[in-house]
Amino acid sequence: MNKSLMLSLSLLFLAATIGNSFADEIRVGAGAAPSSAVLKPVKEHFESATGIKLVHLEQGPKLALQGVIKGELDVAGAGVSFDEWIALMKKEGVEVKADELRSFIVGKSRAVAMINKSNPVKSLTKAQLKDIFSGKALNWKDVGGSDMPILVVFAKLTPGMNSLYVNRVLDGTPITKEALDVSTGPDLRQAVASNTEAIGISAVGVADDSVTVPEQPEASSDITFITRGEPSANVKKLIEFITGAGRKYLK
Repeated sequence: MNKSLMLSLSLLFLAATIGNSFADEIRVGAGAAPSSAVLKPVKEHFESATGIKLVHLEQGPKLALQGVIKGELDVAGAGVSFDEWIALMKKEGVEVKADELRSFIVGKSRAVAMINKSNPVKSLTKAQLKDIFSGKALNWKDVGGSDMPILVVFAKLTPGMNSLYVNRVLDGTPITKEALDVSTGPDLRQAVASNTEAIGISAVGVADDSVTVPEQPEASSDITFITRGEPSANVKKLIEFITGAGRKYLK
């Protein structure tokens, strides 16, 4: 057998091996909390243990659940309870047949306010946070910080975390309309890390050493997965891995 033929056969075998190693896949749409706390930490380990490829799209709970309903996604994830999720969809004007859906709790999420690393503020009370995010407090010196204006950053594509923090910490107080709008949790972290005067809300798993999470009131909730009807065999494996052997990888 000549060398060219041997090389061609080897390449074909390699391509077949790679293709077969991920013969199955799970399409997941998820917000900031399930993405940072669950899906990203377990992805590599789950794929290695099962041979099932985890295709992860980071998107808000509205788009994720719409994808499941349309059959474009196998499972949706958000850092809210099932009832809160359905209420959020109704608020967004999306009709949902709740009795056709199945929900599974796979972890816990926590929404936090994060600030720039150079900001000397170590803790913030509920009253101070209400003043900051409502726009009542305009300077960090008003809440024990340095003399500089407050820049509120708001991530539009993380409604689950926003709602959780607004309801649990801000007691429903609306976010100021003067906020700097960004898209995702990572976008918000980057904006806060780049602006000395910035503060923003996101999942605790989004925070890294580029920002600071000051001491503040707790805002936590379940991380929920939703499927349309009973989950497929592969999705069941994912849920079992997350709540079982893979739990040690969760943030």
